[in-house]
Amino acid sequence: MGMTITEKILARASGHEQVEPGQLVDANIDVVMCHDVTTPPAISMLAKRGIDRVFDPNKIVVTPDHFQPPKDVKSAELHKRLDEWAKRHKIKYYYKLGRAGVCHALLPEQGHIRPGEVIVGGDSHSCTYGALAAFSTGIGSTDLAASIATGKLWFRVPASMKFILEGTLGEGVYSKDAILAVIARIATDGALYRAMEFTGPTVEAMSMESRMTITNMAIEAGAKNGIIGFDEVTKAYLDEHLTDVKDYTVLASDDDAEYVATEKIDCSALEPMVALPHLPSGGVAIGDCAGSAMDQAYIGSCTNGRIEDLRVAADIMRGKQVAIRTLVVPATPAIWKQAKDEGLFDVFYEAGCVISAPTCGACLGGFMGVLAEGEKCVSTTNRNFVGRMGHPKSEVYLASPATTAASAVEGKLTDPRKYL
Repeated sequence: MGMTITEKILARASGHEQVEPGQLVDANIDVVMCHDVTTPPAISMLAKRGIDRVFDPNKIVVTPDHFQPPKDVKSAELHKRLDEWAKRHKIKYYYKLGRAGVCHALLPEQGHIRPGEVIVGGDSHSCTYGALAAFSTGIGSTDLAASIATGKLWFRVPASMKFILEGTLGEGVYSKDAILAVIARIATDGALYRAMEFTGPTVEAMSMESRMTITNMAIEAGAKNGIIGFDEVTKAYLDEHLTDVKDYTVLASDDDAEYVATEKIDCSALEPMVALPHLPSGGVAIGDCAGSAMDQAYIGSCTNGRIEDLRVAADIMRGKQVAIRTLVVPATPAIWKQAKDEGLFDVFYEAGCVISAPTCGACLGGFMGVLAEGEKCVSTTNRNFVGRMGHPKSEVYLASPATTAASAVEGKLTDPRKYL
C-alpha cells in the first residue's frame, strides 16, 4: 500500500519503512521553533527537573515575536528569560530585537525550512512550514520542553485528507479566499488531527507566499498539519533562501496512497471571502456582508504580512485615504525594508495608516491594535475567536489583504474588485 507525503516524512523520521494512520511513532526532530510566549514556560519545566541542555544548538531557531518589542514588565521578563537561555546554550539562530520577526514568516525566509523534514514549534500556526513539503505542527510548552532537550517527540500518524483546488482564481480573489472557502466547507473540526494535503492546478499556480497562507490556516480546521508537495516553485524558493544547509530530501505521495476524504474546490467560482465572527469557518462571499461598518483594519501577521500581501494592499490604497484606524505590520525586518525600498511605506503613509515594526501584537490582542468593547476589525489574520483581538464584545472579520485594504478605504466591508 502506498503512503502519503505526511506518512513518508514521519516514517523516515522514526526509522520505519512503512507507517499507517493511527500508528504511534517516536520521531527525530529537525527544527524546533521557539518564541517569547511558550518557550519560557518550557525552560522552567526543564529547570524544575534539573535539565539545562538543548539537543542541538544549531537546530533550534529562536525569535521573540508575540510581544516584540516588550509591551510591559511581564513581557520584558519573558524576553529576558528567553535571551539568557539562548545565550547560555549558544543558540546559533537567535533573531533578537532589530532582526526579530513573526516566526512563521521568518523561518522560511531565513532558510530554516527544508522539504522532507520534521519541524515543531511552540505555536499552533507552525503548520505554515508544510508549504515547503515538510511535516510541521504546533505543540504546547510541555512537548516543546521535551523537543528542546531530546530532539525527539512522539506522534500519532494522522490520516490524510486531499484538497484538490481547481480552476483559476479570479480578479480580486487570492489564496486567503481559497482557504477561507475550504474551512467554511468542512468547519473548524472538519480535519481534526488529520493532515490536510493541498494539490491541484490552483495550488500549482500559486507563489510560495500564497501557499504559506493556505497551510498557515490548516489548524483552523483542526488539522495536525497542512502540506503541499514539492515542485519547481518550491525549488526556486529554496534556491533563493537556503543558506547553511542546502541539501534536502524530496518525498511525494504515492499514486495509491489512501485518503480518508477528498474534496474538490472550483476556485474559478470563488469570490472574495470574509469569515464572520466568531469562527474562521464563518466564511461568506463579500456580497453577503458588504457594507458592514468597521472601526479598524489590520494588514499583517503570519498569514498575510509578506511582501506580496503588502503590495496588494498598497495597490488598492495608492492615492486614497483610509476612513478608519488602519495598521500595517510587515512580518519580518527583511519584508519591512523591502516594503520601504519599494515605496510601499510612502503609499501607506499618504493613506493615513500606522506602520509598525514586525510583531504579532495585534493579532492575539496583546498590543499595537487592541479592540475596545463593541469595535469591529477587518483583519488579514487567521483567527477571529471571541476576544481574539481585545474586548470579548469586539468582533474580528477575516479577509484577504485586498479586501482589508478596500474596507479600510471605505470604512466598511468592501469588495476589492471595485478598486482593481
